[in-house]
Amino acid sequence: MLKIAAVDVGSNAMRMAIGEVDERWQVQVIENVRLPVRLGGDVFGTGVLQSRTIRQTEEAFLRFKHLAETHGVQRLRAVATSAAREAANGSLLIDRVRRTSGIELEIISGEEEARLIHRAVIHALGSKKKRTLLLIDIGGGSVEVTVSNGQSILSTESYNIGTVRLLEKLDDVKKSRQSFGKLVREYAEAARYRIERDLGDEKIQVCAGTGGNVEEIGHLRQKLFKGESDRLITLPELEKLIERLGAMSVAERIHKLDLRPDRADVILPAAIVLHMVAKEAGIKQIVIPNVGLKDGILLDLADELAKKPRFPRREQAWESALHLGRKYRFDERHARLTARLAARLFEQTRPLHDLPDDDLLPLEIGALLHDIGHFINSVDHDKHGFYLLNATRLIGLSQREQNIAASLVRYHRKRTPAADDEHFKALPPKDRGVVLKLCALLRLADSLDVSHTAKVNDVILRETPSGWRMRILGKDELLLEHWSLEKRKALFEETFGVTLELE
Repeated sequence: MLKIAAVDVGSNAMRMAIGEVDERWQVQVIENVRLPVRLGGDVFGTGVLQSRTIRQTEEAFLRFKHLAETHGVQRLRAVATSAAREAANGSLLIDRVRRTSGIELEIISGEEEARLIHRAVIHALGSKKKRTLLLIDIGGGSVEVTVSNGQSILSTESYNIGTVRLLEKLDDVKKSRQSFGKLVREYAEAARYRIERDLGDEKIQVCAGTGGNVEEIGHLRQKLFKGESDRLITLPELEKLIERLGAMSVAERIHKLDLRPDRADVILPAAIVLHMVAKEAGIKQIVIPNVGLKDGILLDLADELAKKPRFPRREQAWESALHLGRKYRFDERHARLTARLAARLFEQTRPLHDLPDDDLLPLEIGALLHDIGHFINSVDHDKHGFYLLNATRLIGLSQREQNIAASLVRYHRKRTPAADDEHFKALPPKDRGVVLKLCALLRLADSLDVSHTAKVNDVILRETPSGWRMRILGKDELLLEHWSLEKRKALFEETFGVTLELE
């Protein structure tokens, strides 16, 4: 059997999982290792990793290397999350790990972290039925709140209220039982308004909690409240647990609850944050599937070995963008039509724009979301839409693609992208050219449904000896659409150096 391994370098600890892949490409975990190396203790206090912590990390990776060799591991992926992302000397950690163990440590984005954890949870829950899932991952550095429809991630948000971060931020009061618990609640409450806004009117059908602290909360539920299972906890039970934990010192939690020292100090903030998010979502119980980041990595590695395609990136990006558009109450019919017409124009003008296929997706997403700024104010809705899209990561898009899509939203109206514009100037020179070309196409597509009545069914754009000609196919005379196109075709003509005539 093939052997694969995953290493998760978190803010509170480091974990390794080794799995066997059978002939059906299913993964069976055969060994789990956890080492209490707390990167977040340095980073969230001073911003840098101390020499002692880096040495501990090197020692941990030498152990991981030995385990991988002992088991005959053929593929291994090692990733680091919140603390390593924020450490000023995170690159030094990667270099030291590589030189000591030969293992490549990869610092992943919050979106990739959310994707991998979501993958593991969906696999563990087992249902293929579409249902709205809220996933709460309590980490040492951050809390990731992900909403999905069971297959595609609709949105994911990160909040800096991880357990180790809270310990470091509230260091001066953590020795006091009551005041620490109260301060954690107040600190977490500051994030509640963001969570309330981000969840919106979502009707959550299943809520799952992940992370070592959440799994420990499940064990405590079974132990203290005689629950039949450690794989779920109700909100009333969680409230009672918070009360019990808050009444104990860290030493008492270690002695009376048999908790590890590096779990006993973070379990209270974890329970408080979990309760706050779950309550805001309006759910009654939290499922605890006992999987995490490392399990998602193993599933990904098995799929790579089997040469299975991942969930289509375009579908994921569209699901995420549609969720964002609906959140800001966009005109979905107009948005979908504009995106479809923009894609048609992209295909028909390939000889003009000479862009790769990869640039079609940011055009479609920019077209789909070009009007979301109306939610804030119709005046300057292009600027408001740019702000909203910059503030929300869309799953399925690279950072470059999201920057291009946001720029299309910014410049889809009157303002022409110019070298002296601060947002346009911030783009790499090559991408400025991409934005200009795609923006010229988006303006034409948007003009084709200027009335928001979906009269246009299709558009045919072709080259002639004298220039380019456009024919609009649709209902009625389309006088308004022709008038709008005449007004907004200038950027197309300037960008591509051609004339555009309407039939």
